[in-house]
Amino acid sequence: MAEGSRIRCFPPVADPATARVLILGSMPGKASLDANQYYAHPRNQFWSIMGTLFGAHPALPYAERLAMLTGAGLALWDVLSSCERRGSLDSAIDLRSAQANDFAAFLGRHTGIRRVLFNGALAETCFRRDVMPHVRALDMLRLPSTSPAHAGLSATDKLHAWRAALQPSLVVAV
Repeated sequence: MAEGSRIRCFPPVADPATARVLILGSMPGKASLDANQYYAHPRNQFWSIMGTLFGAHPALPYAERLAMLTGAGLALWDVLSSCERRGSLDSAIDLRSAQANDFAAFLGRHTGIRRVLFNGALAETCFRRDVMPHVRALDMLRLPSTSPAHAGLSATDKLHAWRAALQPSLVVAV
C-alpha cells in the first residue's frame, strides 16, 4: 500500500439470521490490511476482549474467531468503504476523501441488528455525519477504541466498557 493511496475496507462479517449487534471501526489499519484480517495488529485489544467475552481468543485461527462472533450475534464492519490515509492512525485519514459503506442496504439485509457499537471516536463521527440520515433508528454507543494508539484507558477498563455494552440480552446466546 503506497503512502497516501486510497485504501478500502473489508467486506462485512455478519450472519443475516443472527446478527443483533454491529461493531464498527473506521478503517482497518496497515497491519490489518496487510494480514487481510480485522484487528490484526498484535497490540490491538479487540481479540483479547472478544476472547474473554465470547471465547474468540487471539490464538485461535481467524476463521474460528469470526465464526464465534457471528454465532454470538455480532457483526463486524467499518464505517468507511474507502479513504486516503498516510500511515495507520485514524487521525491520518483525509476525511475529504472518505466514502461511507452502504448501510441502508446492509441493514435492509440484516434486519435483526438493533445496536451499533463504535470502536472509537472517528467511527462514530463518520457514521453520524455520513450514514445516520439514510438509515433506520438504532441504539448506538461509542466504546473506547481497542487500538494500541488509544492508551488513555487500561485494558481492564476497556474490557469493562465492552462487557457492559455486550450484555447477553443484547446478543444471541453463545
